[in-house]
Amino acid sequence: RSGEMAKLTQLIDNDVFRAYATYTTIVLLKMMLMSLVTAYFRMTRKAFVNPEDTASFGKGESAKKYLRTDPDVERVRRGHLNDLENIVPFLGIGLLYALSGPELYTALLHFRIFAGARIAHTFAYLIPLPQPGRALSWAVGYAVTISMAYKVLTTALYL
Repeated sequence: RSGEMAKLTQLIDNDVFRAYATYTTIVLLKMMLMSLVTAYFRMTRKAFVNPEDTASFGKGESAKKYLRTDPDVERVRRGHLNDLENIVPFLGIGLLYALSGPELYTALLHFRIFAGARIAHTFAYLIPLPQPGRALSWAVGYAVTISMAYKVLTTALYL
């Protein structure tokens, strides 16, 4: 049914929507994992931003030394922020794209490339890999989202 908007009652049986749900779940779980990685780095580097987080390390002045920034923690946080800036638009645009009636093969290509690019971006950020690895993985994911937006704008909306 290429070119036709899906009805809500058809979503469960819609292969493109199921593909969207699958890859959305993957990238959301990956993004959630970044919170755990941040917590791990905070604990192992003993670098906290809230005084109450230092309570197990002592009181008063002895705990104040743990209220600090750490370059490794900040790197993980920047990677997480980049996820928020890129995965959230994918969620909305990807949903509209899935509902716009694309071919399953094309939709899977978009969703898989996006998920792979975001996972590669995370590894490039955390290891860290030399540039342009991180920049290329970001650009690929961004281009996929733009491609889906273009499809939505040219087939499903009235401009």
